[in-house]
Amino acid sequence: MRWIPDPTWPVLVLALVTAVDAVMCVRPAAFIAQCFRDVNFPERWWWVTPWVKGAAALGLVAGLRIPMLGSVTSVALVAYFVVAMTFHVRARDLGRNFFVNATGMLLLCLFVLWFSFIR
Repeated sequence: MRWIPDPTWPVLVLALVTAVDAVMCVRPAAFIAQCFRDVNFPERWWWVTPWVKGAAALGLVAGLRIPMLGSVTSVALVAYFVVAMTFHVRARDLGRNFFVNATGMLLLCLFVLWFSFIR
């Protein structure tokens, strides 16, 4: 496993996607709020998501220079989306949110982890 990503462009793409997602969670867009409701994520905890996603975006970018930070952040994002998929399965929310949002993001995170840090 590499501690500094090579190539860096997949990490930057994931950081951008994650940062946009974080901004969209500050005042959750309608489809995000509905997704949270569909998986029974308590509204009193919604405020945490932009901070977690923002920290992940910063960790990915900082990981371009700080050894190990990018790879640890990448692994953490994979874990985050595995948990998100688990929420969807437990709530029997197996529609668009599960397949497009949670699965799509998990696949993107796995690709970045493999392509920039493992292969």
